[in-house]
Amino acid sequence: MENAIEIINLHKRFGEVKALDGLSFTVRPGEIYGLIGPNGAGKTTALRILATLIKPSAGSARIFGLDVEKNPNDVRRIISYLPEEAGAYKNLSGLEYLEFMAAFYFANKEEAQESILEAARISGLGKRLKDKVKTYSKGMTRRLLIARALMMKPRLAILDEPTSGLDIIHAHHIRRVIQNYVEKHGVTVMLSSHNMLEVEFLCTRVALINRGRILIEGTPDEIKSRYGVDNLEEAFMEATGSA
Repeated sequence: MENAIEIINLHKRFGEVKALDGLSFTVRPGEIYGLIGPNGAGKTTALRILATLIKPSAGSARIFGLDVEKNPNDVRRIISYLPEEAGAYKNLSGLEYLEFMAAFYFANKEEAQESILEAARISGLGKRLKDKVKTYSKGMTRRLLIARALMMKPRLAILDEPTSGLDIIHAHHIRRVIQNYVEKHGVTVMLSSHNMLEVEFLCTRVALINRGRILIEGTPDEIKSRYGVDNLEEAFMEATGSA
C-alpha cells in the first residue's frame, strides 16, 4: 500500500539555524499521525514543507507518491492545511466565509453546496454562522477554520496546533470532529502539538521530535511502555533526559 506521507532525511536551514536535521518518517493512509514536542522543535517547519509553502534544504518529502518539490500543484489539490495562526475574514459571516472558500475548491455548484452544509455541520456553530466572524471567540473561529480545512474532503489534512489556546469545550469539540471525520471519510491527518495528552487521545501513531530530529516513534502505548511511564509527557521528559 502506498504511504500517505514519506519523509526521508529531511533537512531545513534558516541561515545558521537547523530547523530540521535528518527527519524521516512515514504515515499510512487513514492514520492520525502526531508530531509532538516543545516550541521550536521543528514541527511547524515539517508541516510547512508538506504543505508546499517552503522547500527543504535537503532530503525528500512525498504525499501519496507526489514529490512536494517537483509536483507542488498536484500536492495542493489533495491536501488542506491549517496553520496555527490562521484567521478568517472578519467582516464576513461564518456562512459567507464558507461559501467564499467553497467557490475556490469546487467548480460544480452542487458539490460546493454539499461541502458548505458539511462544513456547517462540522463547525457545530448553528445559528451563529449567520453572525460576522469578528463577533466570534477564538474557539468559535477555530471551529470554523477546522470546518473549512475538512470541507473539501482532502486526502491529507495538515493541522498545526489545531486546539492551541482553546478552552476545554472548544478543544474537546475539535478533537471529536477530527476523530469522527477520519472514521467517516478515511482521511489521513497529520498534526502537530505541544499538548502531549491531547495527541495521546487523538493519534494512531506519534513521533517525539526535538531539535529537528525524531527521538522515538510508535503508538502512544508503545512509547509509554518503552519508558515505563503513564503518559507521553513523561515519556518525552525521559527521551530528552529532562526527567
